[in-house]
Parts: sequence; C-alpha cells; structure tokens
Amino acid sequence: MNRFESSGKAIKQNIYRLKSKNQLAHVRKEFYVIVPPQYSNRGMVPSTLFIDDLMKYLKRDYYVGLLSAAALHGAGHQQPMQFQVMTKKPPLRSIKNKKLDIRFFVKSKWLDGDIEENKTETGYINVSSPALTAFDLVHYNKKIGGLNRIIPILEDLSESIRSPDLKRTASHQKVPVMQRLGYLFEQLGNEKLASVLYKRVDRKPLREIPISLAHKNREGELISKWNVILNTELDF
Repeated sequence: MNRFESSGKAIKQNIYRLKSKNQLAHVRKEFYVIVPPQYSNRGMVPSTLFIDDLMKYLKRDYYVGLLSAAALHGAGHQQPMQFQVMTKKPPLRSIKNKKLDIRFFVKSKWLDGDIEENKTETGYINVSSPALTAFDLVHYNKKIGGLNRIIPILEDLSESIRSPDLKRTASHQKVPVMQRLGYLFEQLGNEKLASVLYKRVDRKPLREIPISLAHKNREGELISKWNVILNTELDF
C-alpha cells in the first residue's frame, strides 16, 4: 500500500469501485487483474493472460498442463472449462468461483526441455510440450475424467509429437505410464510413437498393471506385449 500516494482506505474504495464496474477482478489473496473492455461482460480475463504473473507473484515454478495444454496444442474439440496448472510442492489451493476454475496439480520435477513458451496477448506462458502433455494425461487421467476422456485428445495430440521428443521425455517417466501410453498409441494406430516407448519398456522387467487405476478390479485380458491388463472397456 505504501507505494501509492493514497491511504489504505482510499485504495480499498477504488478497488471496490473498479470491481463493481467489472474493470478489476480479484484472483487470489492480494492479486488482482485489470479487465479490458472486451472482457467486461465476463468480469474476468482468460487465465492464459495472467497465469504467468500469478505464479511469479506466488514465487512458484509452473507450467500449463493436461487438458489445458492439449487445447493450446490444438488437441480436443473444445476448450476445457477448468484451467489446469502443474506446480511443485507444497500444493496450491484451487481457485474456483463463478468466474474462475483453476486447478493446481503437483509434480516433483520436470525437464526444462519439456516446457514450451507460448505467446499470449500479455506475454508468454509456460506450457508442457505435446510429449509431456501426453504422459501427464495418462498419469493423471483418473483426476481429469478417466481414460476414455483423454483417448480422443491423445489421438489429436499425437500428430504434434515428434519421436525424438517422446524418446527424451520418456527417459524421465515412470515405466507403468510408458506401458499404458504405449498401448494407447498402438490402439490409436500410431505405430511410430508406440515403437519409441516399446523400445524403452522392452529392456525392463515389466510387472502386470491394469490399464485403468480408476477401476478397482484387476481382471481382464492381458496384453502381453505391454503387460497391461484391460480391466475396463476403452473407446477407440
């Protein structure tokens, strides 16, 4: 407050006035965003326009991930309602109200090479690469709607994934995620990407894993190539 030549009370009054006119929006704690005229009807700007500033304000590493990243890469037929962001521990509380739905997921680490800078109207934001997005979609699928929700998105996303990128990203992924993603790529008809992952898992002793962690049963057809148990019906 001291940086402004005004009293705290006057500043709060001005904030209230601007908020009532939909010219200012409260995002989190003392973090506000200016709402340009083109967004005044919504009373909020898209999350892509302030997420980088918000995370810098919170002093947190981050990247836009999962369904939000997939949409930015042109995968999926509609923009997800929830804006999904990956960060490191400690976890951040989600932001959910009438105007915003931002969910924070936690990840211990990631490669700088797997993060891309996407240009927005206000600057740049960190976004997971298509390859990292694919791994994350499989790893966190239970929290974002299940495998059948991500299958058509993976199909679209696979067109943007280069084999060398997938190989590099796979070197820092857990084997069960590679097994599941490899099987899904194979079923989607992308033998090239499936082959990249198979070359990695073929060198390792694979334990039998269910394709879906959202279902308690572990019974179903065993796909011996990937050592994956089809414990649920998938829509390809």
